[in-house]
Amino acid sequence: MGLIRPTGRTTGGTADRASDEGGRPGIRRAVTLLVLVALAALIPLLGPPLAMDGTGEAAAPGAAGIGLLRTVLFAALCVPVGELFVRRLAAGLPGAPARRARTWAPYAAGAGFVAALGLASVVSTGNLVPHSLAAIDVGGLYDSRDGKLALLEVNGFAAAGLCALSARPATQIWPLAAVTVAEALRAHPAPELDPLTGSALTFVHLMCAALWVGGLLYVLRTLPLWGDARDARVALLGLYARVAAVLLALITATGIWSTLRRMPPDTVLEQLTSTAYGRTLLAKVIVVAVVAVLALWARLRLNRAPDPLTACVPARAEVVALGLVVAVSGLLTALPVPIRWT
Repeated sequence: MGLIRPTGRTTGGTADRASDEGGRPGIRRAVTLLVLVALAALIPLLGPPLAMDGTGEAAAPGAAGIGLLRTVLFAALCVPVGELFVRRLAAGLPGAPARRARTWAPYAAGAGFVAALGLASVVSTGNLVPHSLAAIDVGGLYDSRDGKLALLEVNGFAAAGLCALSARPATQIWPLAAVTVAEALRAHPAPELDPLTGSALTFVHLMCAALWVGGLLYVLRTLPLWGDARDARVALLGLYARVAAVLLALITATGIWSTLRRMPPDTVLEQLTSTAYGRTLLAKVIVVAVVAVLALWARLRLNRAPDPLTACVPARAEVVALGLVVAVSGLLTALPVPIRWT
């Protein structure tokens, strides 16, 4: 977080530009970030066999790769959505400095585009991992619902990248929203009971999670740039914390509702330990609980500590834990859907 040094805002509504912080602290943070990303990637790669051990379930072809691609896709969605969110919050703060952290949105859009392209190639072969370019049937994507949604995600990230590089980067919210809608629809196919309700729940869940994860990351990257503007730094952190509390409530409510739609109440406890999906969901709940504790710790420091900015310490731990949540969520999408016992 805080990997850049301050610079002035450019004119014409373009994204603010800043150079990376020089010296050893900046290098140390960059290396730490790369190590954390690598560790997070191990969760979807190694997770499927561990989650399904002893359940009698069979993994879908390429489950580990699909989980990794969806993790990248979710992360690529969080980064720009969070940036736009925090920039809007900061713009409404009286006396806030004009400096902003350098945007990562074009890089996120590129990563999302590659991940969506990889997922589309899997869909084009009938949800089988293609072993050659000749096996990929691009035209066939237009013949199925999943194929059309996969193409929408590919095009959505491409459009988001172009918007991020344009004179009006805020317009990227529309293609990003389209990607979120496509992902919500993909997660709930037509044969499912009341799929539109499931898609609506997933859309709200994904968007709130993107605002929370990406927003906290951008807040922590922006605060060091505001230098001696102490009041503005505390105000931004406090404003984000208040909104994050609402986002956590919505994420919890939609997550519980979605779980009860897939696992009836009388089967939840058993499926949480006997199915791969349930085990992974339980792991996600535990990590989210840790995130909630860290968020509460940060809020207490913000309100009661002699130096409110010490709240950044648990906030940094929180953003790392949120990265684990994103990785576990990517793994969750690659596992067999739980059995709905009746």
